[in-house]
Amino acid sequence: MRELDLHGLSVNDALKTFMEFYNRSTRDYPGEVIRVVHGYGSSGEGGKIRLKLREFLANATASLDWKSGEDVEGNLGVTFVYPRKTLLAREEQLASGILEFCSVPRTESKIAGAFRNYDAREIKQSIRTLLRQARLKEILKGGRAAYVAADIQSQCL
Repeated sequence: MRELDLHGLSVNDALKTFMEFYNRSTRDYPGEVIRVVHGYGSSGEGGKIRLKLREFLANATASLDWKSGEDVEGNLGVTFVYPRKTLLAREEQLASGILEFCSVPRTESKIAGAFRNYDAREIKQSIRTLLRQARLKEILKGGRAAYVAADIQSQCL
């Protein structure tokens, strides 16, 4: 069993570190369980890393299975991950999410609100990349710049 300790990291750094560790483990140690140590949090509400990691895992069930530490060993501060296949890079997940979200025109502030688990710099970079790749189009909506997925825009014309 492989182990990853996320103590002391910010939520964003913890998720990024998890994804890198997970993908490396999936390639180098296929099928081996990952014990993720994230702590329970001092707030008494479960800890930010624990909550965000488990939310992420719940949305990644096409690539993995997972069980809470409290169910496996009675420990609230760990999560067990059972890899099946590699995950998309964080940047690719963001880009895919933005394209899906922009099935109707959305302003940058609406995009940022929907993807709060990413920092503003990552969101801006992803929008710029999608525009350069012509996968996202910039349009005017109420006199303001908005973005729409390129394939959606062509269907509306």
